[in-house]
Amino acid sequence: MQLNAKFVALASTLAVMSVSVIGSPATGPSNIVSPEAMSHWISTTDAELTFIGEPINPLSPRAAQNTIVTFCNKRTQNICGGSCSVYNGGPTCLAARGTSCLSATANVGFCDHDNCSGSCNSFDSCGTRLANGFCDTPGTNSIVVGAN
Repeated sequence: MQLNAKFVALASTLAVMSVSVIGSPATGPSNIVSPEAMSHWISTTDAELTFIGEPINPLSPRAAQNTIVTFCNKRTQNICGGSCSVYNGGPTCLAARGTSCLSATANVGFCDHDNCSGSCNSFDSCGTRLANGFCDTPGTNSIVVGAN
């Protein structure tokens, strides 16, 4: 009987831990968000969204190869918002003049000049992390989206 009680307690603990990990939209150490966490943010934000690129559809044949990048023009404390553009697609250089913060489902570069030139930094080495997997990126004028 004592072995059964210990097994039930262990199984219950593992079940609670797995639910808390699976249910959490937290980001890993690199700040890159999952497509599910990005979709959740898109569906719950009060930011003004403009969609560019391919429609976001996790069932499309090439969805896993796409990168979703959301970049916005305002940061208020730890929150990224204002007017935001949401890109879904493959490798490209995005014009992003006036970007203050961004989030992505894969590593991207953000640059201080147009045409993905000048000084560029990697999203996965974000210096100032914001809520919901966003990174503070003042002075960004273009974003490099690589192959995923």
